[in-house]
Amino acid sequence: MGPLTERFNQRLASGKDVVQLWRQGDALGYLDAHGSEFEILVTSARFGCSAAHLARLPRLRAICSFGVGYDAIAVDQARERGIPVSYTPDVLNDCVADLAMGLMIDCARRISAADRFLRDGRWRTGQYPLARKVSGKRLGIVGFGRIGKDLARRAQAFDMQVRYHNRRPDAGAPYGFEPDLLALARWADFLVLLCPGGAATRHLVSAPVLDALGPDGILINVARGSVVDEPALVAALQEGRLGGAGLDVFESEPQVPEALLGLDSVVLTPHVGSATEETRLAMEELVFANLAAFLETGELLTPVP
Repeated sequence: MGPLTERFNQRLASGKDVVQLWRQGDALGYLDAHGSEFEILVTSARFGCSAAHLARLPRLRAICSFGVGYDAIAVDQARERGIPVSYTPDVLNDCVADLAMGLMIDCARRISAADRFLRDGRWRTGQYPLARKVSGKRLGIVGFGRIGKDLARRAQAFDMQVRYHNRRPDAGAPYGFEPDLLALARWADFLVLLCPGGAATRHLVSAPVLDALGPDGILINVARGSVVDEPALVAALQEGRLGGAGLDVFESEPQVPEALLGLDSVVLTPHVGSATEETRLAMEELVFANLAAFLETGELLTPVP
């Protein structure tokens, strides 16, 4: 569907009859003419597979995706046709949890802003303003899956109090379950988003949630840009109704609201939650393991639940 690493592209093409759809110009037009030739689609959380693409692949047997998110894939339509979809869970948990923790520390201690202060020569004429402590603060996690649990364990090393908001309580979790997102935002110093994207969570974090988090609160989003009402977030930051934000994802990637770029209260990263050599290689290996398993047995190793 779209380019991954050159290593991945070459390995995928080795010994298989592969067409790189992104090189075909008009992708839908190409599939209108040739879609019936293909049995397996390899894609990623970024490139997905729309219902329009899926409709043009009448002989498709499986979709193997690189990434933990699958909101860009027409999963419901695939299910209706009996087409299994795989993704790459677990292997990226550490890196996403690490980045969430890093963004929390950066936003509170204002590390990126302090770096700019020094590089601009402003230290020679004044002291950098005081920042905020991380240790001992209250952490609210929205979406308490594998990555949420890993983040909670990291937070324990910082003596943080942890509560979480989820579709249902986790019976084995030693942390407080908060069914009311507004109540969690009012309680938290940091609100970290780790929930799936898609229609069910679109703009889950709205203006009232941001106001509940408040002028001393910090929002961290390493989930999907669609989870946050982005104009409401920009307004809350500009007006000082929200203390800060660490954002790895955006509603219209790679487009980022211009207003965010000039705010020292915001740390921005270009969707790099899983972007380490070790994790990306592990994700690639899992895509190929799913592909090999399907070709051999007709079953995927890590199907989308």
